[in-house]
Amino acid sequence: MAKAKLMDFDKALELFEPVLGFEVHVELNTETKMFSAAANPANSRNHGAAPNTLVAAVDMGLPGSLPVVNETAVHYSISLGLALGCEIAPSSRFARKNYFYPDLGKNYQISQYDEPIAFEGRIEVELSDGTIVEVPIERAHMEEDAGKLTHVGGATGRIQGAEYSLVDYNRAGVPLVEIVTKPIFGAEHRAPEIAKAYVATIRDVVLALGISDARLERGNLRCDANVSLRPRVGAGEAPAPLGTRTETKNVNSMRSVERAVRYEIQRQAAILADGGTITQETRHWHEDTGTTSPGRPKSDADDYRYFPEPDLLPVAPSSELIEQLRAALPEPPAARRRRLKTDWGFTDLEFQDVVNGGLLAEVEATVAAGTAPASARKWWTGEITRIANASGAEPAELVEPTAVAELQGLVDAGTLTDKLARQVLEGMIAGEGTPQQIVDARGLAVVSDDGALIAAIDEALAAQPDILAKIRDGKVQAAGAVIGAVMKAMRGQADAARVRELVLERASASDA
Repeated sequence: MAKAKLMDFDKALELFEPVLGFEVHVELNTETKMFSAAANPANSRNHGAAPNTLVAAVDMGLPGSLPVVNETAVHYSISLGLALGCEIAPSSRFARKNYFYPDLGKNYQISQYDEPIAFEGRIEVELSDGTIVEVPIERAHMEEDAGKLTHVGGATGRIQGAEYSLVDYNRAGVPLVEIVTKPIFGAEHRAPEIAKAYVATIRDVVLALGISDARLERGNLRCDANVSLRPRVGAGEAPAPLGTRTETKNVNSMRSVERAVRYEIQRQAAILADGGTITQETRHWHEDTGTTSPGRPKSDADDYRYFPEPDLLPVAPSSELIEQLRAALPEPPAARRRRLKTDWGFTDLEFQDVVNGGLLAEVEATVAAGTAPASARKWWTGEITRIANASGAEPAELVEPTAVAELQGLVDAGTLTDKLARQVLEGMIAGEGTPQQIVDARGLAVVSDDGALIAAIDEALAAQPDILAKIRDGKVQAAGAVIGAVMKAMRGQADAARVRELVLERASASDA
């Protein structure tokens, strides 16, 4: 496939106005699926189950099977709608969205169409410099997920060139809430940043509600990013009509959402500037190349032949239930960030590093597990992010907050130095076990036994016999040479503070 021509980003924004829209799918972490009693693999306890082991007749579309609505999923959906500032419909209903796909056993998806459970909302999104952008929400509706195809053979893992495909129905029927924004105008040069910040805000909301694990790398939260461009017009002229949009599907990290929006702006601008036209289509994001490629022509609603689901009654939550769920809402993301910044005592720059890295939830969970805020921030924005960037992964994919807290606990207890702790972290990411297991297996614990330290000190002093005299003459910093030699001899596992104490004691003793 020929490489797409791109226009310089700033030049593209001179010629065209970007219009954004987002469709975010949130997998709910209910115990069971949306319309069956099968266990829900979106719940972390069921993650990694063998293919086709978490299924029921409804999920596979077997004849005669009938759906039953998951009450908890309805409650979660209402809570999410309220958190997005939406109106909750007094009555909503499910519809059949008809299309054939091998991992959709019924040949239709049970979704909501013209009667969604939540509509007309808005949410505040905070950018890196503190600017607040209000994103309008058109609707949030309930639906079920499809299964998963694994394409075997070929070089890309995609259907093109594959020898055959395997179907896993575990994910079929997983409860979803799809959040659809209205067109977002005025994003301008900050369009990619707004995209990233919006997805991060939705993630913060669902985590605070406790309704989803929100792991982008697992597909618990997926974003389809819609981008269109329209020509700039002169002052006083009516805005140009909206351009044709593309929908980049299932972008699975916040950084990738940002990059995908930037890429599509540059790609579409180059086509339009050359007199071409944009095809209304889905597009696939390729993390390795930082590009999008064509998927399929984008269908309109009429193509799905929606009609009311005849096997399910309308969902009619009572006003008492809605108010009960409203009263239980957590604090909004912007207010939560302000509180955490104060509680943790971070400077604006320190806190922004956490937010910009999409690490707020990870740092908060690490602090909740007993780690000092400064130490939690240091690990997540420092070494973990460095390793993630080098491997093209997201920090949250590499290690759990509780494990980071355990690692820092070993540092606080004096069992590890920072240098040794970084080695342990590498072992954790490599899957070698818990921090303590890695310390034991690799023999990385700090040596604080005086006998071993004194032997190493004597050896270092024998090689530098003038050190004690310098210390006695008041040049205490000379002890650093001995400490360095001891640390090197003991592969960084000596207790540096205790080595210093012993060297100074030796100097005092010899002086006496």
